[in-house]
Amino acid sequence: MTTIIIIILILLLIGALPTWGYSRGFGYFPSGILGTILVIVLILMLLGRL
Repeated sequence: MTTIIIIILILLLIGALPTWGYSRGFGYFPSGILGTILVIVLILMLLGRL
């Protein structure tokens, strides 16, 4: 279950990168939030709390 969550977060992080024309106005805000969530989940997983 944890592996599936991490895979989904990584895919969302890649999808949020501002490389396509319609998302250039978003800046790095969406990918920054998803990156932070991914780091938190990874830390919790390494500590054995998730």
